[in-house]
Amino acid sequence: MRKATGSDNWPITWADDDNLYTAYGDGWGFDPKVPKKLSLGFATVEGMPPHFSGINIRSSDEQYGDGHSGKKASGMLMVNGILYMWVRNVNGNGKQSQLACSSDHGKTWTWSTWKFKEFGYCTFINFGKNYEGSRDNYVYTITHDHPSAYKRADRFILMRVPKGQIMNQDAYEFFKCLDREGDPIWTSNISQRGAVFNDPGRCFRSGISYNIVLKRYFWWQAKFPEGASGRSAGEFGVFDAPEPWGPWTTVYYTTNWDVGAGETGSFPPKWMSEDGRTMYLVFSGDDSFSVRKAMLTLSPDAEIK
Repeated sequence: MRKATGSDNWPITWADDDNLYTAYGDGWGFDPKVPKKLSLGFATVEGMPPHFSGINIRSSDEQYGDGHSGKKASGMLMVNGILYMWVRNVNGNGKQSQLACSSDHGKTWTWSTWKFKEFGYCTFINFGKNYEGSRDNYVYTITHDHPSAYKRADRFILMRVPKGQIMNQDAYEFFKCLDREGDPIWTSNISQRGAVFNDPGRCFRSGISYNIVLKRYFWWQAKFPEGASGRSAGEFGVFDAPEPWGPWTTVYYTTNWDVGAGETGSFPPKWMSEDGRTMYLVFSGDDSFSVRKAMLTLSPDAEIK
């Protein structure tokens, strides 16, 4: 299913009003389209596949500018009625990330006074409606370890922040490593950050969500090579783990999907079935709000604890 043709990005979250909220880039959003092309526009999505519809949200914080030069969303999350957004390309050259938050469902935004110069594509780990079902009182962010949203890295890193301090840079901690018991060690020193996923030269854009029924995190990662375009390239992987720090195993991997996979994708928790085995991938293939059904088959020895 495809809607909002001519627009891409689509980080997405499940809000307190039971709708999904998302952001698009380099386009005009859903029909009826906005009159002028935006690098950062906002929308809400109502309903369930295949019967869903998107409605553009006109905001005072819409952004203009194509490609590297325009600010674009890379992560969206609602916590306690507040929308939070990771924004990339904030230095005007495809690098650095900044936070923004909205208390009126995307109509106006407040921007952080600081930026992550080290990271170019931050994205939130999404849980349930309005952050219900989260594993603890923290908000988690995944990013490939590179200052540019357009370059590959060798690894992904994980950071966390208390739910009440998301806009406070000093409150962030970074995953360092696992201790002997397999528990995570966190550090406030960004230079001591460690990897939660290694794939040399192939860590790029991604989206991650928690399946509360199966008690697994599902992580979509773009894997097409440098220089290729997600409009036509169909290489991506889906990985799962019991915790945000792993251990990660491969659910699905393709080097040649039957359609272009786009450069971003994720599985919205709202669109997961009651048994957890049906999910819907929202991805930016064909520069559209593209949706495809995914059916999971559990291994005979799978245990859900």
